Amino acid sequence: MIIAYQGVPGAYSEKAARALFPGCATLPCDTFDAVFEAVEKKRAARGVIPVENSLAGSIHQNYDLLVQHALRVTAETYVRVQHALLALPGTKLSAVRAVRSHPQALAQCSDFFAAHPGIQAVTWYDTAGAARSLVEDAGGSAATLKTLAAIASEAAAEIYGLKILKRTLQNRAHNYTRFLAIARSGARLSVAETSAPKVAGLKTSLTFIPARNRPGVLHAVTGLFAAQGIDLTKVESRPDPENPFDYRFYLDATGGAQEPDLKKVLVELKKFTRDLRVLGSYPLAALPRTR
Repeated sequence: MIIAYQGVPGAYSEKAARALFPGCATLPCDTFDAVFEAVEKKRAARGVIPVENSLAGSIHQNYDLLVQHALRVTAETYVRVQHALLALPGTKLSAVRAVRSHPQALAQCSDFFAAHPGIQAVTWYDTAGAARSLVEDAGGSAATLKTLAAIASEAAAEIYGLKILKRTLQNRAHNYTRFLAIARSGARLSVAETSAPKVAGLKTSLTFIPARNRPGVLHAVTGLFAAQGIDLTKVESRPDPENPFDYRFYLDATGGAQEPDLKKVLVELKKFTRDLRVLGSYPLAALPRTR
């Protein structure tokens, strides 16, 4: 099974792909759009995308892409983010003047930059890509290269032969990213995507736009779930690009879309919403333990 992800080898998305699909082959992609395209055009059986981080919040681009593409969510997992400061062998922390990484990783390590005001944070498209760039730039000035570093995983250090200058660089120890697996409609599910433990059960992701903006509409919608004893684990709104100042809502609810209680809610939801879509029902992943 080929799994597409955004980034290069050593990225946290690759770690998520291997956690969800042990023994899989992976297809690195430059962008999130390319991940969706790879699945749609059958270059990959699945895509794995990050959708929210426990510190930085939702990755809105991927929620928008879930609406734009006719793919379904089949699984979820949580990956612990443990950033390290990486550099070429021979580099000393005292010599570093610029650090490359993804904007979210840089933000998650803001305490490090506050403690080292002489080091500039440089935005890069990907954490592992920032690590690889140090090796790709190795033909440049040796003096300049010894002033560069990257923030990425320790796995990236091993892959690209880099030195770890500092471990556990993130501001908070408990830093996790939630990833979803996406597949073409009708794709045959793997064991990992169908083995929902009875204790954990299923989760369903759905999206809709309120039929009209009126007082109490969100209360009415959430009340439908409460009346059936269904827990909403996520509620978020995003601007609807087709209608200025209208909003599309994304909800995660416990239970499967074919279970009687949630099925009843989905029928009632049609009275209050338009463009109601079930993005997928999938095994509920265990939340990370922080104690």
